[in-house]
Amino acid sequence: EVMGLQGISTASEYGLQDMERLVQIIIERDIKAIFVESSISTRGMEALLAGVRARGQTLEIGGELYGDALGEPGTPVGTYLGMFRHNVVTIVEALR
Repeated sequence: EVMGLQGISTASEYGLQDMERLVQIIIERDIKAIFVESSISTRGMEALLAGVRARGQTLEIGGELYGDALGEPGTPVGTYLGMFRHNVVTIVEALR
């Protein structure tokens, strides 16, 4: 299941209710890692991290994922397969 502060559109904004809802879900499900998207500011995720930790839960940023953007040309994440491979490895490593 994928959840996020902004929803599907990066043009949408999130509010305090969205933040609180996600904090509660993370605590209830004992989630250990969250992921940031390469093309989105990490500010919201850092606030989410702080909110969960303030309630005594352990939570880490598991890494950066590529959603709708590839990495720099000429790098391993600069191709679709390289980006996909990176995302899978990042998720698996963070959830071990």
